[in-house]
Amino acid sequence: MAQLLIRNLDPEIIEYLKDRARRNNRSLQGEAKALLEEAFPISTREALEISNKWRSRLNGKIRGDSAGMIREDRRR
Repeated sequence: MAQLLIRNLDPEIIEYLKDRARRNNRSLQGEAKALLEEAFPISTREALEISNKWRSRLNGKIRGDSAGMIREDRRR
């Protein structure tokens, strides 16, 4: 598994993370990892699967050009 090093982090952020880690019964590293995982909730593989499902659903469907509707709306 990959590792990440973050340099020059503000000491206030470190204290906040330590406090949050204590409240969640985690290590500082565990808390930082949980926050990063929360910020990126799905894996690349899962995102690709979702994208492929939508591509299959929309394949062959007629999609209109909205430019005409936008022009009409602007004229009003």
